[in-house]
Amino acid sequence: MKIKNVFFDLDGTLLPMDQEAFTKLYFKNLAKRLAPFGYDPEKLISAIWAGTASMIKNDGSVSNEDAFWQTFTVLFPEKGRNDEPIFEDFYKTEFLNAKAACGYTENASKIVSFLKEKGVNLILASNPIFPMIAQKNRITWAGVNPDDFSYITSYENSRFCKPNPAYYLEILEKNGLKAEQCLMIGNDAIEDAAAEKAGMKVFLLTDCLLNKDGRDISVYKNGNYNDLENYLKSLFE
Repeated sequence: MKIKNVFFDLDGTLLPMDQEAFTKLYFKNLAKRLAPFGYDPEKLISAIWAGTASMIKNDGSVSNEDAFWQTFTVLFPEKGRNDEPIFEDFYKTEFLNAKAACGYTENASKIVSFLKEKGVNLILASNPIFPMIAQKNRITWAGVNPDDFSYITSYENSRFCKPNPAYYLEILEKNGLKAEQCLMIGNDAIEDAAAEKAGMKVFLLTDCLLNKDGRDISVYKNGNYNDLENYLKSLFE
């Protein structure tokens, strides 16, 4: 069946990055911003990791947003969600500093533009562990307009995370899409390849490949950005 929808991962796909460097810079800026509000940096980072783990393990009973804050407030019971506006403002402002740990490739906007011209529906399927404001900011770092995507996953609108196939099934259901008409493009042999279990086709981008289990990626379409461009042309030209 013809592909009508293309899903894109963000980190390491549209947005080249050193994941470890990005995380360190992100946490450094977040701790600095929240220190004046009584947050101990080490305890804060532990709470962020714990909240993230709760989102990754989310069984769909609550949104990822609620899963995060339920865990976070166990470690900071005196805060509750009262400081949530401070976090939101951080993602609008100081979060921009984490861009320094990211690269840039003109291939991202080039391929997105090509698909838009061909009338392909685009979904931004970045692991929904960030609020929407952070997701959209990071899209712009890649030189891509968030409005190019008909749907963007975030912790507000998602109940699962990669590599749970339910993450992809939820997107399909919410958008009324057929899995066999969808292609997932990503760089993680575990998280992005999980789309296959939801019935989607997969292309693994090898420029910033993550494959911690050493999986055989030859079972998927794969290659660098030039290979991806040629593959998409074979589908849509």
